[in-house]
Amino acid sequence: MSTSEKTYHHGDLRAALIDAAIRVLESGEPFSLRAVARRAGVSPAAPYRHFADREALDSAVAVEGFHDLRADLAAALDSAPASSSAADVIAELGIAYVAFAMRRPAVFRLMFGNECDDANAERVTASAELHTVLNEAVERLFPGADVPSLSTALWSLAHGLAFLHLDGKLRPEPADAVSARVHTVVGAILAVPLRPASPQLVDTTTGEIS
Repeated sequence: MSTSEKTYHHGDLRAALIDAAIRVLESGEPFSLRAVARRAGVSPAAPYRHFADREALDSAVAVEGFHDLRADLAAALDSAPASSSAADVIAELGIAYVAFAMRRPAVFRLMFGNECDDANAERVTASAELHTVLNEAVERLFPGADVPSLSTALWSLAHGLAFLHLDGKLRPEPADAVSARVHTVVGAILAVPLRPASPQLVDTTTGEIS
């Protein structure tokens, strides 16, 4: 055991390895268990005490990312003034979502770029908790709405905006401009009036819709 490893208290090594993995990812270095061990200052064998393989470490990093993103969304909700409109609250959630992606792009891509293993209870739970935040907000802000469908639509909007910025399709800076863009886009979507579909008449002879 190296001197560095001896300094860790029980349970701290796993957390230190996850933190090192995040730093390796965000630095753009080639990602491997060996690289993570080197960044953490421990022996190459140390990560295997907590992670069977690279995939297990990936999932642990994803869980950490989901927890941090959930905390950012919860903070956005908590900081919204009581007088905020539903559109403004949803916009703040979108801004927090995109800001997280911009701040931690490699972790964000890992969180959503790999299929979530249903057998990994911790990752499944962490991902579900993220959606719970949005579902509860939608249920509170839009009484009577189809919560699952509206939540999925709003998540898709924020997620799409995040990747448009990450991929350079939309300018990723300055941060104030990104926030204003997200706010405007969310507001535009929620401001679209919902009109009932026009009645469609079917010609019983030809079966054509008129």
